[in-house]
Amino acid sequence: MIAAAKAGYRAVAYDFRGYGFSEIPAEPEKGSFIDLVEDTISLLDSLGISKAFLFGTDLGSFPAYMIAVLYPERVAGIVSLGVPFKLPGPSDARDLMPEGFYCKRWQEPGRAEADFGRFDVKTVIKNIYILFSGTKPPTAREDQEIMDLVDPSTPLPPWLSEEDLAVYASSYLKSGFRYPLQVPYRTLGIDCGITNPKVEAPTLLIMGEKDYALSFPANADYIKSDKLKHIVPDLETVFVEEGNHFVHEKLPEEVNELMISFLNEHGN
Repeated sequence: MIAAAKAGYRAVAYDFRGYGFSEIPAEPEKGSFIDLVEDTISLLDSLGISKAFLFGTDLGSFPAYMIAVLYPERVAGIVSLGVPFKLPGPSDARDLMPEGFYCKRWQEPGRAEADFGRFDVKTVIKNIYILFSGTKPPTAREDQEIMDLVDPSTPLPPWLSEEDLAVYASSYLKSGFRYPLQVPYRTLGIDCGITNPKVEAPTLLIMGEKDYALSFPANADYIKSDKLKHIVPDLETVFVEEGNHFVHEKLPEEVNELMISFLNEHGN
């Protein structure tokens, strides 16, 4: 956000409903990706912004892509970190993952809550950073939970400070994990109702070459496929050599340069 502002752009970020310091819905179990789409459009309306570049990282890219399909007139461009165009719905790739795959475990109502509940919020966030910084998808044995995959003595990644961790943890102290588990994980396999999608807006996909997501079944091939280019014809994909799942946090200067160049090329 600071880099974008210094380059002359207006940068806006908000906590999705049920996340951080935003209000928690009365019935979190009814939440879906379409709520995040409508929240974003409502935010743009409230700020008087007719058209914007949308930035998403990991599964936060899903609502960005959905907005580009459903409200193309509102989208000047998209920057996605770590996730090529995908929509919520059934997935052969997820089906091929083992039972202990973290997405599958977190889709089970109550299981992640019990797993996380054994630790304080800061430890949960720390463990997720450690797990997601690896090159393989976090996957537990039958007799393990996801949090058990982390050795308590493992230090934070060198690019993440204790101060950073404390700030991130503070937001979840308010919201908890109930809604963040519902959206995205427990609605990931629910069809969003979009057929024959097309993203006409210019799109930048930034992938860390050491991102564990590249080892998902067929994901690396899909990123380079004609199928993806058919859905997102104006797509530029950049692989960052030392980048992992948190490429923007590990290598902020490199990612900022890519983003600002994209804004300058496609901004009016």
